[in-house]
Amino acid sequence: MPALSLHQLRTRHVGPIDLDIAAGECVCIRGASGSGKSLLLRAIADLDPHAGAAVLDGRACASMPGPAWRRQVALVMAEGQWWADSVGEHFPGGCTPAWLDRLGLPADALGWQVARCSTGERQRLALLRTLMQQPAVLLLDEPTGNLDEDSTARVESLLGDYRREHAAALLWVSHDPRQAARVAQRRFVLEDGRLVEAGEAQEGGESASVGHARPPGAGDAAW
Repeated sequence: MPALSLHQLRTRHVGPIDLDIAAGECVCIRGASGSGKSLLLRAIADLDPHAGAAVLDGRACASMPGPAWRRQVALVMAEGQWWADSVGEHFPGGCTPAWLDRLGLPADALGWQVARCSTGERQRLALLRTLMQQPAVLLLDEPTGNLDEDSTARVESLLGDYRREHAAALLWVSHDPRQAARVAQRRFVLEDGRLVEAGEAQEGGESASVGHARPPGAGDAAW
């Protein structure tokens, strides 16, 4: 059974969307600015009004309180939210130095003030903060958009390990077709509010429209 299923999901000018993402699978979405990629992620996370259904392992979003749903279906935005002065206050359970090191951050990063962090440091720390909660689904909105090449590679590696080790389902929004090819098993373009599956031979070339997008077999992982 897919970890995450979307059934006729609609929000603003996006939808209806039907999509199944299996446990341990990464699906990537690209699209022009304003096409509604972030709106789609916010609707799945139950942050914006929407119609249709989002279902996690057979349990509908509508049957759960919003905070409980978002603990399992976690949205990582391009710029995370910070509500306290120090980084450590956002990690109530702490964080092992190995996790920080994986993202190129020093062991004392939890002692930093949020205000002294660069945009890229905040982005990596916000991702790490979410991973510490061990969600079943990650909705990733340009998670490497503010990062250099080395940090981008670190994030891709960490997310790949997390996906495999936790059998997590990832829905990853990226503007970069090369990144999409690296990280995802299936790739889609959001056009006119609908998902269009990108051809494997050429990204951005001819695409085939899809109806209900179902995951491939478990052995098809490319990342």
